[in-house]
Amino acid sequence: MVWAAVLWFVLIVVFLAIESSTVSLVSIWFAAGSLAAMVTAILGGEIWLQVVLFVAVSVLLLASLRPVVRKYITPKLVKTNVDAVIGKTGPVLEAIDNVQGTGRVKLSGMEWSARSTENEPIEEGMIVKVDRVEGVKVFVTPADK
Repeated sequence: MVWAAVLWFVLIVVFLAIESSTVSLVSIWFAAGSLAAMVTAILGGEIWLQVVLFVAVSVLLLASLRPVVRKYITPKLVKTNVDAVIGKTGPVLEAIDNVQGTGRVKLSGMEWSARSTENEPIEEGMIVKVDRVEGVKVFVTPADK
């Protein structure tokens, strides 16, 4: 049964190599299953028992620990001020004209350079809605559309 222990060790190395290149938190659990099977092989367990332990340990760890570990490893994404502007509405302070490169809007108390999303001029005083942000410019459409 030495060949089985060597096979399981090779699988451990392969699964760890895959995990280190992908960081998807899937292969690591199969490496743990391979470790359980390798220990069983070293202790003289039958091949069917090794396979059953490999599958059982891998599936159990994958199903139970992956969500917990992923919760702590995945960074918390915090909306920045720029992300918070998308969808907001505000008045046009200076007429928006993409051809002339002019336009300013007021959003949440701050003035932003503005361009029209639809490349059509927007008059001063109209209320607009922010569609996207590129750099320091907001791209807007009239709010009544």
